[in-house]
Amino acid sequence: MQTWQHPALSRRTMVQAGAIGLLGLGSNHLQGLQAATAAPINGTAKSCIYIFLSGGLSQHESFDLKPEAPAEIRGEFSPIDTRTPGIQISEHLPGLAQRSGDWSVVRSLTHPTNDHTLGHYYMLTGRSTVPLGFKGDRQPRPSDWPSIASVVGDAVPARSNNLPPAIVLPERLVHWSGGVIPGAYGGQMGSRRDPFFIEASPYGNPFWRGAYPEYTFPNETKKAPPSPDDRVFQAPNISLSPGMSTGRLNGRLALLESLDEQRRQLERSATVQQYDGYRESAVSLLASPGVRRAFDVTQTDDATQQRYGRNSFGWSLLMAFRLIESGVNLVQVNLGNNETWDNHGDIFYRLKEKLFPPTDRALCALLDDLRTSGRLDSTMIVMAGEFGRTPKLSTLTASYPGPGRDHWGAVQSVFFAGGGINGGTVVGSSDALGGYPASLPQSPENMAATIYHALGIPDTAAWHDDLGRPHPIYHGTPIPGLL
Repeated sequence: MQTWQHPALSRRTMVQAGAIGLLGLGSNHLQGLQAATAAPINGTAKSCIYIFLSGGLSQHESFDLKPEAPAEIRGEFSPIDTRTPGIQISEHLPGLAQRSGDWSVVRSLTHPTNDHTLGHYYMLTGRSTVPLGFKGDRQPRPSDWPSIASVVGDAVPARSNNLPPAIVLPERLVHWSGGVIPGAYGGQMGSRRDPFFIEASPYGNPFWRGAYPEYTFPNETKKAPPSPDDRVFQAPNISLSPGMSTGRLNGRLALLESLDEQRRQLERSATVQQYDGYRESAVSLLASPGVRRAFDVTQTDDATQQRYGRNSFGWSLLMAFRLIESGVNLVQVNLGNNETWDNHGDIFYRLKEKLFPPTDRALCALLDDLRTSGRLDSTMIVMAGEFGRTPKLSTLTASYPGPGRDHWGAVQSVFFAGGGINGGTVVGSSDALGGYPASLPQSPENMAATIYHALGIPDTAAWHDDLGRPHPIYHGTPIPGLL
C-alpha cells in the first residue's frame, strides 16, 4: 500500500487508505486545492517539470563532451551531431539528439560546493547560500530556505480543483544513512506549503540504484548487496471502494467520521492545520476519474509503456505528464533514489547500460507527448543534478573495477525545454577541460529565476511568512538567451 507522505508525519499518524479507499493523504494544501479553478497565469509557461538527477550528472558524458582533451579527461564516450548544426551531445543520448530543436542546454551553471547535501540544497531551493541554523546534517528544518517547488506552489494560482499546485514524485530523497535530504520542503514558508509527495516508489535498499526493474545496479560493484533489488513501483490507488459508485459517494461520506481519531493525532502533532478543508479536498480527489488516470501509469496501454519504458524512470515521467495535463503547476521528478547518478566508479558502464537508455527514452516520450498534445510551448522542463563531475577520471579500485568521476560543483550542464525556451540553443561554455565556466557563468539563483519568470511570477513578487512579513522570491535574474 502506497502513501502520500508528509515528511514531518510518521506513518502511524497517517490516514489509512482502507477506511475510504483513499491513500493516506499526508499534507494540507488549501491554497492548492481550491473549490474553483483560479485565474490563468501570465507567463510563457503554465507549468514546469523539474527533473532532478540526484548524485550529479557528468557533463563530460552528457551535454558537454571534450573530445580534444587528454584521455584522462575526455573519457570513453564520443559526441554525435544533433539536428541543430554545431551542437553535439553524447552518443548514448540519440533520441535527444534528434529532438535538439525542442531543447537547450546551459553549460556554465556553477556553485561553490562539492558536498551532496549542500548541493541538493542549492539546486532544490535555488539559493547558493544557507540561512542561519542550517547544519547540513540531512534534517529538514523550519529555518531552511523554501524549495523551488514550494515557492511555485504558493505563488502561481492553482489550475486544478483536484490537485495540489506542486508535487514531488516518485519518492523522497533519503540518504543511505536514513537522513532526509533538506531543500525540498517549505522551510521558512511553513510545512503547510510543502509540496505534495507521492511515494509510488517506496524507499528500499539504498545500495541498489537505477531505473528498476529493467535497469537496476548495485552501488559498489565489488560490494554488491546480499539481497536483490525488490522495489516495486506502485502508482497510488485512489479508486473508489468496491461497490461504491460516484453516484453513491455522497451517501457514504459518513465513513469519513472514522478518521476523527487520526485527525486528533494529526492536530496533536501540530504539523497539519485547517484539516476540514483538507478532508473536503480528499473527497474531491476520490471522485475525479482524471486524477485516477494520472496515477495509473503502470497499467496504461502497451504502446505508451513501450514509448516511456516499463521502469521507474518511464513511469515517473509519464505520471508527470499526466499530472501537468490534469492541472498541476510544478512536478519535481526524482529520477533515481538518492545519489543514483553519483558515479565514482564504473561510470561508462553505468551511463551506457543503466542510466542513459531509460532517461533518453522516457524524456523523448515526454517531449513527444507534450508536443502532440499542444502543451510543449506551455510546459517548461528543467533537468539538473546537485553538481557536475570532476574533469579528471578517478579510480577507486576497492569499490569499482572501472573509473569514475567525483563531485564537482564548479560547473554542470543544465537541460531546458519547452515553456518558451529557445530550442537548439547553447548558453555559456566550460573551459577546455570541462572544469570551470569559460563564458556566461550561471547560478542556482538564475536557474530558479528562469523558472519563476517563465511561470509568470513578477520579479517584484514576495511570499509572506506566518507573521505577514514579505520575503523576495527572486534572488537572481533569468538566464539570458533561453527565453
